[in-house]
Amino acid sequence: MKGAKSKADTSKKADSKLSVKRKGSDRASKKPLKKEKTGKDPNKPKRPASAFFIFMEEFRKQFKEKNPNNKSVSAVGKAAGDKWKSMSQDEKAPYIAKQEKRKTEYKKVMASYNKKQAEAQNEPEDEEEEEESDKSKSEEEDDE
Repeated sequence: MKGAKSKADTSKKADSKLSVKRKGSDRASKKPLKKEKTGKDPNKPKRPASAFFIFMEEFRKQFKEKNPNNKSVSAVGKAAGDKWKSMSQDEKAPYIAKQEKRKTEYKKVMASYNKKQAEAQNEPEDEEEEEESDKSKSEEEDDE
């Protein structure tokens, strides 16, 4: 009899485990769905690099010359970060000036990009009206 009880106990335990799993799947279905992200425009201008990243462009070249066998990206980043922190404002000035120059260029390019986007938004409405008239013409041809 003890053997029969143990088999029944194990089947009850298995049933309780299944019921727990079902409860978990119910919770997952109640979660709100994530909103789909809109695609990024590949024509949109990229933001300008910060002064530190402009410094990094030059520092990478110097670091490669000094350490040609080093292929670790993190080592280059750490060394550049340490050097950037130790630099005075006078030493950082040329990189900051380059960054400001790139920033003004970026603002000009973004202004023209935004104008093009505004014009493009106005044009599709006219195209939609033309498509509707094209549909009605094709429908008329089908009717004949």
